[in-house]
Amino acid sequence: MSGNLQEQLYQRLRADLLAGRYLPGQRLKIRDLAAAWGTSPMPVRAALQRLAAEGALEGEAQRSLHVPQMDAERYRHLLQVRLSLEGLAAEEGARRMDADTLQQLQQASQAMQAALDQRDVQAYLQHNSQFHLGLYRAAGNPLLLRLIESLWLQVGPFFNQLFTAADLSLRLNEFHQQCLQAILAGDALAARASIERDLSFCGQALLNLLALDSQPAS
Repeated sequence: MSGNLQEQLYQRLRADLLAGRYLPGQRLKIRDLAAAWGTSPMPVRAALQRLAAEGALEGEAQRSLHVPQMDAERYRHLLQVRLSLEGLAAEEGARRMDADTLQQLQQASQAMQAALDQRDVQAYLQHNSQFHLGLYRAAGNPLLLRLIESLWLQVGPFFNQLFTAADLSLRLNEFHQQCLQAILAGDALAARASIERDLSFCGQALLNLLALDSQPAS
């Protein structure tokens, strides 16, 4: 039973990291999480240790861990790999798309737009995760999906920073809609290009924010 509980806690924390529910630098205290979930510290510690082994968390496993901070060099490296892997997964996912998955992606895009209209950051990030990972899952390549998810565990918390720019949200769903149009047209390469534009647009915005943060205070 403890193994099942550990797996449940791991999957819950993992989903929260993928959806950007934790912020860079945020501490995850074992006892606080155990109290919130009504369980003992042991399965929580084991779940956190698994995430630390994947590079999603840092710190002392016996006390508390935290979400890693992001810097420009690390993010550039992550973005470079994401463009290659997610572009491939988007192309293959579009090519293998079925009606049920397409409907789920359409619903996720609609939910993203509603979240943007309401300035609901967490709802947007949750549905954004569902859209991208749903598209990549459709590629039918478990190894490719695992590699992408391992990168998302590292960048998901940083996605919160997209909402620090007031006008940025006007384009945060544009490329998803273009991707859907390409899928409906049967153009897998155009679907890939839309996802790559999405990653590049958001990636450059986040790199700009990191550059501002690194400037010395006047």
